Amino acid sequence: MSGRPLCYNGFMKTALISVYNKEGIVEFAKQIQDLGFRILASGGTAKVLSDARLEVTDIATLVGGGPILGHRVVTLSREIHAGLLARHTEEDRKELERLNIPWIDLVCGDLYPLSEEIAKVGATQESVLDKTDMGGPAMLRSAAKGRRIVICDPADRVRVVEWLKAGELEKEKMINELCAKAEYIVADYCLTSARYHSLGRLDGIMGAQILEAKYGENGWQTPAGLYESKADELSISKFKLVAGTAPSYNNLADVDRLLQTITHIAAGFDANFGEVEKIAVGVKHGNPCGAAVAESPSDSIKEMLEGDLRAIFGGVVMVNFEIDESLAEVLLTHKMPQGQRRLLDGIIAPSFSQGAIDVLKRKGDKCRFLVNPALGHLSKDSLDNHNRFRYVRGGFLKQPNYNFVLNLNLSNVEKIGELSEEQKKDIILAWAVGSTSNSNTVTITKNQMLIGNGVGQQDRVSCCQLAIKRATDANHDTKGAAAYSDSFFPFVDGVEVLFKAGVKTIFATSGSVRDGEVKKFCSDNQITLIMLPDPQARGFFGH
Repeated sequence: MSGRPLCYNGFMKTALISVYNKEGIVEFAKQIQDLGFRILASGGTAKVLSDARLEVTDIATLVGGGPILGHRVVTLSREIHAGLLARHTEEDRKELERLNIPWIDLVCGDLYPLSEEIAKVGATQESVLDKTDMGGPAMLRSAAKGRRIVICDPADRVRVVEWLKAGELEKEKMINELCAKAEYIVADYCLTSARYHSLGRLDGIMGAQILEAKYGENGWQTPAGLYESKADELSISKFKLVAGTAPSYNNLADVDRLLQTITHIAAGFDANFGEVEKIAVGVKHGNPCGAAVAESPSDSIKEMLEGDLRAIFGGVVMVNFEIDESLAEVLLTHKMPQGQRRLLDGIIAPSFSQGAIDVLKRKGDKCRFLVNPALGHLSKDSLDNHNRFRYVRGGFLKQPNYNFVLNLNLSNVEKIGELSEEQKKDIILAWAVGSTSNSNTVTITKNQMLIGNGVGQQDRVSCCQLAIKRATDANHDTKGAAAYSDSFFPFVDGVEVLFKAGVKTIFATSGSVRDGEVKKFCSDNQITLIMLPDPQARGFFGH
């Protein structure tokens, strides 16, 4: 096919290339030229292609002059948009021929880096406007409306070339996909501009579906799926399914909650102790029922499971180390009756050995195995700093993400009593778990493991009572344990409940009119109390 012009009703096919980022564009242009496309290009792109000894026509020859108004008007011309918007009719074809305007079959373009300019330190409205593309979005949208081959993502270039070589199979489907992506990219670009110029008063969230779930939280909630918006190395979309059935909506929600907890644990230990040990977290319906930090992977898994052996059954587990065959056996059999295996719905790790997967597989592939190597190097920089959105009827709520990190070395930390290194570790773990569990929450830890999580209660005394009940139901001794409260104690009664259970270390925020009573009770009863102001350190989550 190379070297043979492709024609449409007697017209040689024409490609328009206009890109800001020139990386790889010469190679792409050579490929489509070999496929018989005549190449049009804007000034900068035309020069790069011409310097590479490619035959190219500068679009200035079509529009009667070069770029004007400081390069603000290049592709915004009647000739270019007529070549993109003309319909597949004899009337439109003849009109283009009479006006000596080429029919444009393919567009390859990108947009000025607006987001990058906005993110720059010292960016101004003038600099942002200079990097706001007008011709690019208009060109992409005209190409989409005209149902042309439109390439706005460099990742699609190879795919389009291969598709052209194969004879344009399922052309309507391919064109529709490419045009839809162009509209999406332009819409996201415009939203970025609106968000910036309105100082955030205008906002929205956009995403591309990357996974279709069988249903939502319940079987009748269809359709449901995962959409990617702002990706980073720990985005849910970066977790690869290596075995088991496709994750459900609830599984993916659990992965997100696990990520919040494990990254908070890592951030807390990194910020306070300068190292991140082996972490294992287990959740049921989003809330941690087991969590542990230990020197060895095996110990962290065992202690996580022992947090609540009943609740973890059918749960989802995340760790920051590879799961091998020996650790798989621990997950399945630790503290289980002889001959019985623990059932888990999902296990997430940086990697699995093949032997581990073989051991852990469930009948019907009902256990999902997800991997993401980024889990293996968590630190204080691993928290999610993107804004958090929540749908409410008729709109959405928006807030910064949960990125407060408890640092016991802050100058305004108030301490009553002595705090050992082990107590510090227990408090940091309790904070990380409690601040990523549904509020109101009181969380109890001991020996760097979660032993009781009292989540989602309407009053703080009930949080304390539930945390103690969950700990005692799981056969834990709460004497000498540490407790975290995700806000202040409005009365001393909650502290009294914890004291009667033997809790010796408490973190709570300050801000209650009865803070003095809480401090006095702790001092009188040799309870170590750590406090930070509620506006700074309150840990409500999933309210």
